[in-house]
Amino acid sequence: MTTLDAPITIIGGGLAGCEAAWQLLRRRQRVRLCEMKPERFSPAHTSPLLAELVCSNSLRSNALDNAVGLLKEELRRMDSLIMAAADATAVPAGKALAVDRRAFSRFVEERLSAQPNMELIRGEVEDIPATGVTIVATGPLTSDALAGAIASLTGSAHLYFYDAISPIIEGESIDKNRVFAASRYGRGEADYLNCPLDRKTFEDFWKALKEAEEVPLHTFEEVKCFEGCLPVEVIARRGVETLAYGPMKPVGLIEPRTGRQPHAVVQLRREDKEGILYNIVGFQTKLTWPEQRRIFRMIPGLENAEFARYGSVHRNTFLNAPALLTPFLQLRTRPELFFAGQITGVEGYIESTAMGLLAGINAASLLGGREMIPPPPETALGALIGHLQRIDRKSFQPMNVAFGLFPTLSGRIRKKDRGTLYARRALAALANWQQQIEPSEGP
Repeated sequence: MTTLDAPITIIGGGLAGCEAAWQLLRRRQRVRLCEMKPERFSPAHTSPLLAELVCSNSLRSNALDNAVGLLKEELRRMDSLIMAAADATAVPAGKALAVDRRAFSRFVEERLSAQPNMELIRGEVEDIPATGVTIVATGPLTSDALAGAIASLTGSAHLYFYDAISPIIEGESIDKNRVFAASRYGRGEADYLNCPLDRKTFEDFWKALKEAEEVPLHTFEEVKCFEGCLPVEVIARRGVETLAYGPMKPVGLIEPRTGRQPHAVVQLRREDKEGILYNIVGFQTKLTWPEQRRIFRMIPGLENAEFARYGSVHRNTFLNAPALLTPFLQLRTRPELFFAGQITGVEGYIESTAMGLLAGINAASLLGGREMIPPPPETALGALIGHLQRIDRKSFQPMNVAFGLFPTLSGRIRKKDRGTLYARRALAALANWQQQIEPSEGP
């Protein structure tokens, strides 16, 4: 395959943009990757590096019988740069795949920067190029100027809701005498620190949380929270025990001091291998910073917690994909314009990466004059594309990968075997698809 003269422009240096760039480079295409940092930062980003992880350092389950674990394996088999970076910079997190954020971003940036056909341009892009193949991968925090350009181009207002991110605690400020290390049901290593709450402590915490002061939003903005990333105070307002069945569920955890399961538990997950920083698991929030200090220090073990990062709220912009995008992530009215990542209407780091991978492969096929072939619906990649193409445009919402998006398995199958069978079928279909698309020689 020969390199084409005109470079492909990718707008956005997050996970999807970097993955799209890598797939194009593997196919000997020239890439111009545009990233606005450090000239300008979004409300949630702080690092000048590419592929910055914002909401959490966890990429969720690594188990093959789990839908997101299967998606990770499919990406690995497609030579994903993001998965290579994640595997190389992993930190202990039980069955989950969590990474050292800075090492992860550095891995991606160094690998891309070393490629001869790669050009990295720092600076904000406020409009979409009028000509040439372009991939827009600006993610859920698309700048106002570019979001306006996209809305003008698509002929409809863009949609949005709000995501909230969890606080990060300095490890040295945690009272290790009041917490215990364990993973649920004793599976794997004791990778989490657990803060146990008895009933009275839990109820006092719940009352404070549901009445806490939040950061005010603009009066013209309607809050639409993604169910998989609800702020903890929103969950609290749904009922006194909602937290104990959600992010504070104690099941599978026994407190060594009492020999019993606590009424509720707050889990802390390492942000790095050394345990310098810990994430409060599932505690996405839009509380004010003073309220976060006051209320989260009510948690046993966090009485003197020092916050390396407070939780915050940020806009999540996405397209109405069923109405606007083809199965190949092209804008229906402009086939040379592709979209990738969370802006397409998927949710999650790995799902975003998957859309970047597909956009890169499809753009290379378009430039090479080859037929674009969608991934089979039996694969996790194909299941996500299927979600983006569903007919019900009025109620379209972002979605994580889940086995409910896959074609159903035939026959009567025990529930505990379904994940394994979904994975077996998916990987066989993926192998056949890989034989159909043109093989590439990568960097």
